Amino acid sequence: MSALRRAPHHVAASARARCVRLAVTVIGAGALLGGPLTAQSVGSGTSQAATLRGRILDAVSGAPLVDATVAATTTGASVRTDSAGRYRIDGLKVGIHRFLVSAAGYNRGSVTLAFAQREVMERDLELDPIGMVLSAADSAKIQTLATVPITAPMSAGRRFDDFERRRTTGRGQYLTRTQLEEGQFATLQDAMRPLRGVRYSCAGSTCLVQMARAPLGCSPEYVVDERVDNMFGPLVPVRDIQAIEVYTGASDVPGEFAGTNAGCGVIVIWTTNGRAAKRG
Repeated sequence: MSALRRAPHHVAASARARCVRLAVTVIGAGALLGGPLTAQSVGSGTSQAATLRGRILDAVSGAPLVDATVAATTTGASVRTDSAGRYRIDGLKVGIHRFLVSAAGYNRGSVTLAFAQREVMERDLELDPIGMVLSAADSAKIQTLATVPITAPMSAGRRFDDFERRRTTGRGQYLTRTQLEEGQFATLQDAMRPLRGVRYSCAGSTCLVQMARAPLGCSPEYVVDERVDNMFGPLVPVRDIQAIEVYTGASDVPGEFAGTNAGCGVIVIWTTNGRAAKRG
């Protein structure tokens, strides 16, 4: 909230005076409570309470706004301005209060103020007319920013947030659905063949993946849609796979996959429909 100009009228020595243009905010229609057409005293009336008073003005012409509403969200107190645009809210406790201001034909606004005991604070608050057109001088102050290109891999959706997060760490190797389609791989094992640190143990027509750093006979752990599944994992059809993560040794494996078999490597598979793809 920036101060614009001092209120032109005389202010008592006990009050702090300032003219403030309110920041435009989106406020529900029910947030401002109706009150009398003239400003009234609202609050507890205790000797320690503070007071806020002032005027509501048109930010362009400086004219007072009649029947504008000022509401304290912290107390529920609400008043309306009189024919001179004046308002007054009494009974404010020591501390910080937020006030919402509205008037017909104007953008709604808000201001937050801090009060001491028995303080009488004076604020002239300005509202911008709805659809206000900037003057030539104000328009000249507007700075046009240069266009900045933004490049980032397209997210596969919220279900793959953890995949995207781990991919940014630089640990492990990753294959996306696009890469799998471009490679035209027939099996999961074929898809991982180009990856570094991956080798195969074949018996007849069946080949199983092993990590080069793993001891002989030590098979990697398969995690399918966030669950360990060493039976189904090696057999997932490529057509059902959306993404693959491959960690070839214990030093690469993220903490969420660290376990007794981490030294044998971990292969994380994300399928098209989550766990449903496994059963399909």
